[in-house]
Amino acid sequence: MKETLFNKLESLFEDMVQIRRYLHQHPELSFQEVQTAHYIKSFYDKLGIEVRGNVGGNGVVAKIYGSKPGKTVALRADFDALPIQEENNLPYKSLVPGVMHACGHDGHTATLLILGKVLHEIRENLSGTYVMIHQHAEEYAPGGAISMIQDGCLDGIDVIFGTHLWATVPTGTIQYRVGPIMAAADRFEIAIKGEGGHGAQPHKTKDAIVAASQLIMNLQQVVSRRVSPIDSAVVSVGSFMAENAFNVIADKAQLVGTARTFTEESRQLIEDELEKVIKGTCYANDCTYDYTYFRGYPAVVNHPVETKLLIESATQVPDVTKIEESEPEMAGEDFAYYLQHVKGTFFFTGAKPTDVQSPYPHHHPKFNFDEKAMLIAAKTLGIAALNAQMKQEE
Repeated sequence: MKETLFNKLESLFEDMVQIRRYLHQHPELSFQEVQTAHYIKSFYDKLGIEVRGNVGGNGVVAKIYGSKPGKTVALRADFDALPIQEENNLPYKSLVPGVMHACGHDGHTATLLILGKVLHEIRENLSGTYVMIHQHAEEYAPGGAISMIQDGCLDGIDVIFGTHLWATVPTGTIQYRVGPIMAAADRFEIAIKGEGGHGAQPHKTKDAIVAASQLIMNLQQVVSRRVSPIDSAVVSVGSFMAENAFNVIADKAQLVGTARTFTEESRQLIEDELEKVIKGTCYANDCTYDYTYFRGYPAVVNHPVETKLLIESATQVPDVTKIEESEPEMAGEDFAYYLQHVKGTFFFTGAKPTDVQSPYPHHHPKFNFDEKAMLIAAKTLGIAALNAQMKQEE
């Protein structure tokens, strides 16, 4: 069965590439993926596969039934794009101004569509049920996973697998990790309120820029002095706004940033400690403040048994040349929500382009990946799904 699966995937690789390139040319932003969702649903409809659209919004869920009883295994891919103007000079570059697939979601979708087609073709020899979850809005919190789960996409699921094409890791590499592999991704906003005035008379003002500048430095203590050095966390201020005339002292300043953690304990600690530092800094500068902490995706925490199964499955894929434990990534992923409801694992599939010395990172206007990685991802997901059934039979 393994050889049949691999051979069929290889025979359809060019179709996979064409799907990916079509999607790359027609990207849609999070929560706006109407045409992409229609494309995905139509693909399954034409094959006669049971499919449901509008799942939790723009989500699409297809089901493939084997001829024998077994587990229900879910495989997930996301399909939203980013608000980035593409700078690649490619024949299939984005045709939508200011919107680009700069994270590989077009490749994830093409991978899962062709894998679904192959599983459907060999369904008479399969056990169990295979649920193909095509998720919208991964890039923008609250994300599409929550609403899809609420709309039943995980009903009856025994195990779930997902992968991310990772363009900074060589093609042929599979990276796994038991426990936290990606971080909780939160956002905070801080408004410092002082009293403005003439730049020549600072003693008559309460300078919001000075207070905000001190605050940025003081916030560095939250991780370095309040989070355990055994744990990992990040607090970064990404935006500082206090626009004024050159000779006016600002009465307000706005800071926006992100916090990244791997445990709920550290997450709550940072949320609380940020406010203590804000309060103290503003008190010292005789200013007031508004502080809002927005919780984004929780950490992606892989389950041990399913991760071990993934590792064993990857060893059976001839195209996989290296299997290694991944360092935890501070990037966020709403696959986390699936793993809070169902056992499973999320892994990285190396997809470093072969034509560049230093690949552009994800979310860069010149981002691209090695399309051969899609075939490796499809084989690894596919054999993991089949092996999950074998575990059931044992």
